[in-house]
Amino acid sequence: MAFNLNNHSIWQEFAVILGQINPNALAKSHLEACNYKVMGYYDEDDYYEEVEFITPIDVELTSSSLNLKNQETNTSRWVTLNFSLKAVNAHKEQSVDNEDEIEEVGELKLIFDSNMNFIDENWEIYIESPFVIAKKENVTQELSVA
Repeated sequence: MAFNLNNHSIWQEFAVILGQINPNALAKSHLEACNYKVMGYYDEDDYYEEVEFITPIDVELTSSSLNLKNQETNTSRWVTLNFSLKAVNAHKEQSVDNEDEIEEVGELKLIFDSNMNFIDENWEIYIESPFVIAKKENVTQELSVA
């Protein structure tokens, strides 16, 4: 049996809820709370003690989802918000919205429970961006004299 949920009211209700919570403001607040830094970040095989964004960061909601996990008696519900992180060039205000003036520096996924309490975050940071400073772990190895 096929279901068509295209016109289901859940989509309109979710859109209204997203409008009320202002996802971009949530992400911006999260960045500010972190001081635009991520402590302890793995990028493929490399570990960075600290990653810092060195220019103002603009956020843009790219996708959102309602999630439901139902295992017998335990039902979990959560909201996932995915954002694009963009470095805004200081000269942007002087030009007319030139797309070359904005560089994507990463992605951020924020996860909230059904009461919109923060649960988790997931970062994808473009370490090679000129707007990102990534400090690798300082590994000091002592050699013992035999």
